[in-house]
Amino acid sequence: MLTKSTIRLITSLRQRKFRRQEGLFVAEGPRLVGELLPAFRCKLLLATQEWMADEGHKWGGCPMEVITSAELERVSSLQTPQQVVALFEIPDDENFAIDTAASSVATEGLHIALDGVQDPGNLGTIIRLADWFGIRHIWCSPITADVWNPKVVQATMGGIARVSVHYVELPAFLAALPAEVPVYGTSLDGDSLWDSSLSDNGIIVMGNEGNGVTSEVNSLCRRRLFIPNYPAGQPTTESLNVAMATGIVLAEFRRRQNTLFQ
Repeated sequence: MLTKSTIRLITSLRQRKFRRQEGLFVAEGPRLVGELLPAFRCKLLLATQEWMADEGHKWGGCPMEVITSAELERVSSLQTPQQVVALFEIPDDENFAIDTAASSVATEGLHIALDGVQDPGNLGTIIRLADWFGIRHIWCSPITADVWNPKVVQATMGGIARVSVHYVELPAFLAALPAEVPVYGTSLDGDSLWDSSLSDNGIIVMGNEGNGVTSEVNSLCRRRLFIPNYPAGQPTTESLNVAMATGIVLAEFRRRQNTLFQ
């Protein structure tokens, strides 16, 4: 039987302060939990008898408890609960020295930087896109949404198991990058993405949903890119959703890279 203290713990983890206090985050659903179990240390797994019978034997090292559908509904944050809820330990924060973190970028391919992306769904989708396009590191400003927010975790669809998300002071981080590392800022007054030369390494900076890239960070971008609408000059929506724009930009970078090596 699910205890009141366990119910309180799980529901409290919807708030950042309690996630940090407990060092735990929540994931729900068979597919997502299955993706995360090999990547993170599981503190507790709660699941229906059906899931336990089908999947439970695969994860014997994780403390497990069978719960009823009614109990699952009490702890789930989803509109339609999905058989299993798991508590995972938040990995120890990596306290990067800015110069060390910046130096590593020069030799590690393509990265994303997020300047104040605050919607959890957008952050989770961007992590999922990064996973799809082979981006292994995302660098976030401190005011970017918390990566361990349940809505972020769910939206990653397991991508959080393979993409490392770091929080740094972005202006200092970008300023410390070696001069040869391209820094691409996305901007409505940038050069057309389709006509710009693109590299297979560097940083792609995506900005806040309403305000875009901050002026301080924008001043450190060495190249500025714009996704043109079609046809050019036709009245259209003011801008693209940041996650949608990230997907388009990453697809074009990888398309160019793929063409280069064919």
